[in-house]
Amino acid sequence: MSLFQGEFPPLRGFQLKAHELLRDGARQGHRNQLIMAPTGAGKTILGLNVIQNAVAKARRAMFLCDRKTLIAQTSNVAREVGLGHHGIIQAQNPMFDLSRLFQIASVQTLQRRGWPQDIDVIIVDEAHCMYKTWVDYVTSPECTARVIGLSATPFSPGLGKVFSNLINAATMHELEQLGILVPMRIFSCRRPDMTGAETSGGEWTEKAAEERELVLVGDVVAEWRRFAEDRKTICFGATIKHCEEITRQFNEAGIPAATFCADTSDDDRARILQDFSLGDVRILVSVEALAKGFDVKDIGCVCDCRPLRKSLSTAIQMWGRGLRSSPETGKVDCCLLDFSGNIIRFADDFSRIYYEGLDKLDEGEKLDKEIRKDDEREPKVCPKCGYTPMGKRCVRCGFEPEVKSGLEHLPGEMREVVLSNGKKLAPDQVNLWAQLATYAKEHNRNGKAQGQAACWFRDITGNWPPRDFKVETTPEVPATRNTVNKIKSLRIAYIKARASVGGAA
Repeated sequence: MSLFQGEFPPLRGFQLKAHELLRDGARQGHRNQLIMAPTGAGKTILGLNVIQNAVAKARRAMFLCDRKTLIAQTSNVAREVGLGHHGIIQAQNPMFDLSRLFQIASVQTLQRRGWPQDIDVIIVDEAHCMYKTWVDYVTSPECTARVIGLSATPFSPGLGKVFSNLINAATMHELEQLGILVPMRIFSCRRPDMTGAETSGGEWTEKAAEERELVLVGDVVAEWRRFAEDRKTICFGATIKHCEEITRQFNEAGIPAATFCADTSDDDRARILQDFSLGDVRILVSVEALAKGFDVKDIGCVCDCRPLRKSLSTAIQMWGRGLRSSPETGKVDCCLLDFSGNIIRFADDFSRIYYEGLDKLDEGEKLDKEIRKDDEREPKVCPKCGYTPMGKRCVRCGFEPEVKSGLEHLPGEMREVVLSNGKKLAPDQVNLWAQLATYAKEHNRNGKAQGQAACWFRDITGNWPPRDFKVETTPEVPATRNTVNKIKSLRIAYIKARASVGGAA
């Protein structure tokens, strides 16, 4: 049988660019690389294109799914693009055949069976789900394969220890401009009062989220009828119990709904998805089973009933389920009914990811560690189009408020910073702050980088930096030799001053 039963679809421009960046990374010595690509970017196609190139050179390749339920979906896509001659590593699967160059497997199966030998290329889907099975293998001396991770939200701690190179395939904004994603219409509905709710590790516990959200289930049904009655919908709840209650109330209201959670059997899952596809089920309700890798284009509404204050990645995964375009069904947008307050808590960071993606792997990890607090003020409204809640940049019209320089009130902020001996430290005070902030982050491990950089800035310029100058949000600018020497001289002067005070005492 031929390896290719059809013609691989032509790649889009951003996909071609991603593959070229992969090649550049390989030439630079990166064995493990990760591609960040939003929902709808065709991550499976990106991975299968790499596999097609490998198989054409008689190399062995594997596509690793993070759940058994995604094996059939991946296998179907592989057949559609001419890669039907593959094996599936799964008990009692009729396509089990280790002799084939291309294999599809799940993490759970490999955990039981072990890894096949002589794999040259490994594609890890949903790479932010860092299962010990594949992490241990791809970071061990035993693994000689090139490893490519795929993720819409590479925010997990430790990804930077597994992958050495991050490639941004495209941003959500770019995909919307291309018509691959649709805009999101947001309706901030009644949200639970999370004041005093129990937390664990900074995040609200499932029990606390469930208790606060259960009182809003009636509002979920009523608001859905008001805004999205004609739309196929996914609803995310806090716990299975919460999901079952949402499902029950929708069904009692005569709206066909089904719960799709971790304990739903394989047979029931297949039946529910078939009914959802045919329209016999209008609403699927889940905690997280549908948040990753579930791709149904004609979903027109997402109900977010799962309050979060740290996990931006989980919120993006949930919202992304409804953003795929579906021209054949006339879909032009997706309604987000927010019953959790998440869209308000994450507005600033979401707008940044929407327009920019990530520059480094550890940036995502930091975003998922930050605790967002509920703001009692009204959500910001875009002054140009009226969209709310507005982050740092409006995700509807692109309006971005002009950011005034925090140094406007400082004397000579645009002039070069030159010492009395004539040595130039920086072209201006903004650049000087960036140098000092970068140096402080690199040399202070006690959490006092902000204060240290501010003191150096004051000692050099005679003024304290503005309040909006924050070390953690300042772009990294390596300190010049002259700036480093000045910092060292300030440190020496400080040590001498402390010593003289101690001697006088």
